[in-house]
Amino acid sequence: MLIKVGDDRTSNIDLVLAGLLSLVAGALNAVGFLIAGSFTANMTGNISAFADNLANGAVVVSLSFMGLVAAFVCGAGIAALAIQAGEKRNLRSIYALAISAEAVMLMLLGMALISLLSHSHETLLVIALSFVMGLQNAVTTMISRARVRTTHVSGMATDIGIGLAALVGDAKSRQDALPKLKLHSLTLASFAIGGVCGALLFHLAGNWLFVISASVLLLIAVPEAFRAHRL
Repeated sequence: MLIKVGDDRTSNIDLVLAGLLSLVAGALNAVGFLIAGSFTANMTGNISAFADNLANGAVVVSLSFMGLVAAFVCGAGIAALAIQAGEKRNLRSIYALAISAEAVMLMLLGMALISLLSHSHETLLVIALSFVMGLQNAVTTMISRARVRTTHVSGMATDIGIGLAALVGDAKSRQDALPKLKLHSLTLASFAIGGVCGALLFHLAGNWLFVISASVLLLIAVPEAFRAHRL
């Protein structure tokens, strides 16, 4: 799931990757909104909020939304640089290591919130979550050659609409559209389910949700990293 790249990947591998990581992304996105009223995976909404607040004279608030976008971009950029360096060295585990790094960051964030921090640090929290979401989206985008994007909800909804339209076309159009429609529908559904589960778990477990999310990512990534070294 986190070893084969691009055309070497099967549709089933992409489906599993999209489903699992979209669940985590949806959960973290929902928690970011519950804590700070900001979506950490929705850059379209954050850009709109930036423009709206700036137009209304709320400069500081508008800059906070732009900060989330900058954090997302930084996370994606750092992940891309790490993956490029790993691929140059033929490090087959680089994608699994990147997701493991995401998990470690979430684990540290969760433990800090549980033991040290308070809700007064909500701005730093959502910036950290945006960074993590950018990292994750870059990993899934690069390993699948842009077929899987775990946080790109607007694009997925558009692709679903295009896929549904293709179903009324000829046999070849339907054949080409079905795998993509299945992938994007699963990703969107998993993101939504993750959001619901994340909100419910946050009410039950509080900041332990970040530790739970990190544990899920480690269960996904660590076995893949060891498997990559054995190949």
